[in-house]
Amino acid sequence: MRQRQGLIALAFLAPALVCLAVLRIVPAISAVVESFYSESLLRGGRVFAGLSNYTDLLGSKDFRQSVGVTLLFTVLVNPIQVVVAFLLAVLFTQKAAGSKLWRTLVILPIATPPAVSAVIWSVIYRPDGLGNGVLERLGLPAQPFLTSSSQVLPSLIVLLSWIGVGYWMLFLIAGIQEVPVEVREAALLDGAGPWRRMVSVTLPLVRRPLAFVLVADTVSNLLVFAPVQILTKGGPNGNSNLLMYDVYNRAYALGDIHVAQAEVVILVALTLVIVAGQFRLLRGDQ
Repeated sequence: MRQRQGLIALAFLAPALVCLAVLRIVPAISAVVESFYSESLLRGGRVFAGLSNYTDLLGSKDFRQSVGVTLLFTVLVNPIQVVVAFLLAVLFTQKAAGSKLWRTLVILPIATPPAVSAVIWSVIYRPDGLGNGVLERLGLPAQPFLTSSSQVLPSLIVLLSWIGVGYWMLFLIAGIQEVPVEVREAALLDGAGPWRRMVSVTLPLVRRPLAFVLVADTVSNLLVFAPVQILTKGGPNGNSNLLMYDVYNRAYALGDIHVAQAEVVILVALTLVIVAGQFRLLRGDQ
């Protein structure tokens, strides 16, 4: 009977396992293997290159700049998105008039593909677009946004926060709604104000969903591609050249697929290191 149940369970899991192997495991192994090869015009095919693709990358000024831009972007965007998502989740779980309507409006960008969102914001960021129109109404000078080396990264952060905050807010709302009503009422009877209840009651009790949001948001932001490809092409002067776009540029614009595969391996390793560090810090806090 147990053997039969096991076979039935395996039959249900088989499609997912096949998809996992074909779409994830096999490409990952292929990327690692291909990163140790290079194309040779003299030999008319690929040849084993050892670690030369990795050493070439590490010696490349453009690659080092891309790593620095990606790390800076991650350090800035993650706290902004997580904090804003948490504050909105706390706000929209209160029983107030119009909270469901505002929650729906915040969630709406989730339904828009990132490429479409990038096109929308390209219009907003135009010199004669909505962004500068608002600044003009406020009596402020027009801003270059995507063409400024100092403003391009903050402009992308605003765009990606507009896309992502509502999504991460949903997870935190679910976590806040799991907080026992008795605990909230006890804090209220003790005279705790809204800020004290949020910091001392809500925040400690939603640590698990908050930890998930932090890790998942980090991975998501390390893999940002579409907005950069559509809006900035990594410019100006490489100041928005995130690693995922740099991989695309090396593979399809420069045609160096093996170096691009090596960069993918480095990106995955970097992501694993950052996520492992986050897990370690979160476990230490608990």
